[in-house]
Amino acid sequence: MTLGFEILGTDGAARRGRVTLAHGTVETPAFMPVGTAATVKAMRPESVAETGAEILLGNTYHLMLRPTAERIAELGGLHTFMNWPKPILTDSGGFQVMSLAGRRKIDADGVTFRSHIDGSEHRLTPARSIEIQDLLDADITMAFDECTPHPAEHGTAAESMRLSMRWAKLSRSAFRDRPGYGLFGIVQGSVYDDLRRESVTALTDIGFDGYAIGGLAVGEGQAEMFRVLDVTAPLLPDDRPRYLMGVGKPGDLVGAVQRGVDMFDCVLPSRSGRTGQALTRRGAVNIRNARHMADPRPLDPDCACPACTGYSRAYLHHLSKADEILGPMLLTWHNLHYYQELMAGLRAAIAGQTLDDFAASFAEQQAAGDMPPL
Repeated sequence: MTLGFEILGTDGAARRGRVTLAHGTVETPAFMPVGTAATVKAMRPESVAETGAEILLGNTYHLMLRPTAERIAELGGLHTFMNWPKPILTDSGGFQVMSLAGRRKIDADGVTFRSHIDGSEHRLTPARSIEIQDLLDADITMAFDECTPHPAEHGTAAESMRLSMRWAKLSRSAFRDRPGYGLFGIVQGSVYDDLRRESVTALTDIGFDGYAIGGLAVGEGQAEMFRVLDVTAPLLPDDRPRYLMGVGKPGDLVGAVQRGVDMFDCVLPSRSGRTGQALTRRGAVNIRNARHMADPRPLDPDCACPACTGYSRAYLHHLSKADEILGPMLLTWHNLHYYQELMAGLRAAIAGQTLDDFAASFAEQQAAGDMPPL
C-alpha cells in the first residue's frame, strides 16, 4: 500500500481513522466536497478549507475535456491550478460517460463518446483514465468502471459488474505506484448480494490501496442502500479505507459510518446551497419560504459558519428571492460547514465509544424539524 491508513479507534463496525497522502492527512470518517471542474461552486478554496474539509473531489471527464489534463499538468497539476494544496481524489469519469445516453458506445476495452460541450469524439479506457488522473496529480485515483444503471435485472448487473472488474485489473496495471498516492477499486453489483460478493473477491484478488462501494444512492432508497452496505462492507479488508461514492444526505452518512464506511462525497450540500436549501442539525430549511421573510434569527443559532453568525434568515431569504450571488455563497458555506461538523461529531463519538448515543440524538433532532417562527 503506497498511501498510509491507520485505524485509531472503533465503535461497533464504525472506524475512526487517518489516511496519509502526498498532500496531507485526512481524518476519517471524512466528507469530500465535490469540485467537479476544479472548483467547488460558489466557494473559494480557502473558504472550503475553513469549513474543515481536508480533501476534495475532482472529475476526470470534465477536466479531460476542459481545460484538458495535459494543460493542467503543464500548469503544475490540479493542486496548483485550483489553489488547493490539500489532498484531492479524482473519480474516473465512468459515471459521467455512462450518463451520456446516445453519445457513447461501450466495448470490452473502454468507451467512445462525444463531448457534451462541442460534440467532439473522445476515447476513454482504463489506461487513459489512469493517465489523466496521474496528469492531474490526484492523491487518490479511482479505477475506471461502469456505473450499473438502476434498476437492473440480475443478468444486466452481472455483465456490467464483470466488465468493471476487467477494467479494474487494467486500471491496476496502468497505475504508477509512488509514496503518498493510491488507487481505489470500485465494488459494483447493483442490489444483488452474490454480485457484490463476487465483485469484492475480484477486487481484493487484484489488490488496491482502498475500496469504494459504487452503484448506490441511484434510486434504490436508504433502506436498500443500508442493506447492501450490511452485506458488502464487512467483506472489505479491514486495513484499507472504504469509500461510499455519491452519498449523501446527513442521515445516509450517519448510517453508513455505523456500517464501517470511512469516506464520502456528494454534490448535495453545494447544490442545495445554490437552490435556497440549508441542511441543518434540525433538518432541511427552504430559505425561500415566506415564513423567513421577516425572521431576524440566524439560520442555526448553534452554527459558527458565516451565514449563521453574520446574517438573519430574513436577509438570506431576501438574497435568495432577489437572485443575488451572495445567497448561494452563504448557504453553500453553511451546508459544507454543517457536513464537516457532522463528520467531526462522528469521529469524536467513535473515539469516545458513544456512537449509538450520537446517532440517536442526531435522529431526534432531525425528526424535531426546523425552529418555528417567533
